[in-house]
Amino acid sequence: MSFLSGFKKNLNRAGTTLMQRTGISDRTIDSEFEEEYERFKTLEQKSEKLTKEAKGYLDSLRAMTTAQTRIAQTIGHFYDDSAPMGPAGHEYKRAVERLDEEARTELDVAFRTTVLEPLTRFCSYFPEIHEAIKRRQKKLLDYDNQRSKVRKLIDKPSEDPQRLPLAEQEANLAREMYENLNTILVNDLPKMVELRVPYLDPTFEALVKSQLRFCQTSYEQLEALRNHFPPENEKGDGRVDDVLQQMRELTICGNF
Repeated sequence: MSFLSGFKKNLNRAGTTLMQRTGISDRTIDSEFEEEYERFKTLEQKSEKLTKEAKGYLDSLRAMTTAQTRIAQTIGHFYDDSAPMGPAGHEYKRAVERLDEEARTELDVAFRTTVLEPLTRFCSYFPEIHEAIKRRQKKLLDYDNQRSKVRKLIDKPSEDPQRLPLAEQEANLAREMYENLNTILVNDLPKMVELRVPYLDPTFEALVKSQLRFCQTSYEQLEALRNHFPPENEKGDGRVDDVLQQMRELTICGNF
């Protein structure tokens, strides 16, 4: 297709769109396609949001372990080896450094491989689908334009008897090109939407397992520090548990 030919086609499509918006020209409505297209757009929006939030989770986790390490380094300045809490401070620093190291290596690699990369790959198909939808829209405009020409020639016959048959032939060709592409999309868009289940289920499982592993490791590392604190702190833990239980038992109701 030459540049001039492509320019003329785009100009005709723009004119057809303008006439459709002003009600001068008819517009083909395909409710089946519109329904599938809306489902696809919903899938796209939610998938991209999920990808963004998953990346945000990993970034936040890394920021948290980095902050823990800095806290431990700062606490270390308050205690020396002779201080009663000195060993606890040193052990806390070693524990959070191990957590930070795991977050930067094992967790980061596993999370990117099993969660972020599959989500990103899934979203990478959306632009290609949008390109197909744009091509469909162009073919639809071409068809509507040719159909409008046929209707005008029927309403106001031309002195040239060949113009109407030629216009009908061009309209049929435009309709065939549009319907071929439309059929592909109407069949493939639902398949894309349904693929979310087998594709995203393993990713969701990997997400939960990654969180579980990190939380378990964090608990084990920090639980080991309990022996460094004086026994009387256990009473404090009990008081905290009592307060939490009282909060759980609270109810809010209105008297009318």
